[in-house]
Amino acid sequence: MSTPTPAQPSDDPLAPLGLLPGVPEAVADARRAVDRLYGHRVMRRRAAEVTSESALRGARASAALEDADWPLEEVRRRTDFGTDPEARTVGGALRVNAEAGQLLGTWRHSPLQVLARLHLLACGDDDAAAGRPRRSGEPPAERFGKVLPTALTDEPTDPSAQPPAPVPVFDLVPPPAADEAVARLEGLAHLLAGRGGKKNPNERTAPALVVAAVVHGELMTLQPFARHSGLVARAAQRIVLIAEGMDPQAICPVEVGLAELGTDAYRNALGGYASGTAEGMALWITHCGAALRLGVRESTAVCEAMQRGMA
Repeated sequence: MSTPTPAQPSDDPLAPLGLLPGVPEAVADARRAVDRLYGHRVMRRRAAEVTSESALRGARASAALEDADWPLEEVRRRTDFGTDPEARTVGGALRVNAEAGQLLGTWRHSPLQVLARLHLLACGDDDAAAGRPRRSGEPPAERFGKVLPTALTDEPTDPSAQPPAPVPVFDLVPPPAADEAVARLEGLAHLLAGRGGKKNPNERTAPALVVAAVVHGELMTLQPFARHSGLVARAAQRIVLIAEGMDPQAICPVEVGLAELGTDAYRNALGGYASGTAEGMALWITHCGAALRLGVRESTAVCEAMQRGMA
């Protein structure tokens, strides 16, 4: 009888983040929620419709986080998105989400090319800065627009339950200068490209939720583009969840959860990521996990409506 080979330490630099306090539970909760959605009866025959609706609702929510908070039916009805800044933001979010799933093959070997494409889609062809990182002396736009309603948990209140632990408060630091942002962006792309190809099946690697949260958090922290870095960051998170196999059909609109949790909570959790501390990183990853579960809840409601013949 052969002796089992002990598990080797992972060479994935993101793997330790999956072991931070609260992160394994957040990963497991998100995985269960996603699996339940994929098992819904509607997914057997109408998965493409759920994917399309997820892209639409995710785009609406992503635009809302950029101070373009339109009702869903207005986004669905509208055909002209070039009339004013809000309309252009909504149109950019729609274009980004519509094409994100088609960029998977390129993402695996050239993330920077995909990020440039996403930025071009977000800005439109008439923007001279579209598709390129900001240059020296070129400041980024504000990360958030108007403040949306804030919630720190998506769980219903239970009077008999223990009160939730206080959420640590973090300041959101200013983005780095353009040269540093570009250098860190290249480092992120190198890290992501290195995740492609075959891996040792016994190797422990970072969960998909962790990888997606890091990509999202790094892009939001760097603000690598002069404008619309937020639209790009949230679309990149969507691509990572597809690429890492957690949401292969793109039916879980994380952006909806981020908007529902509110800009204050988003800003605070992002400040945790930017701090680089174990506590801050754990807060950010668990925040992304909560947003993903809320996105699952949104698509579950869509599936239920389709099952009842209401959509």
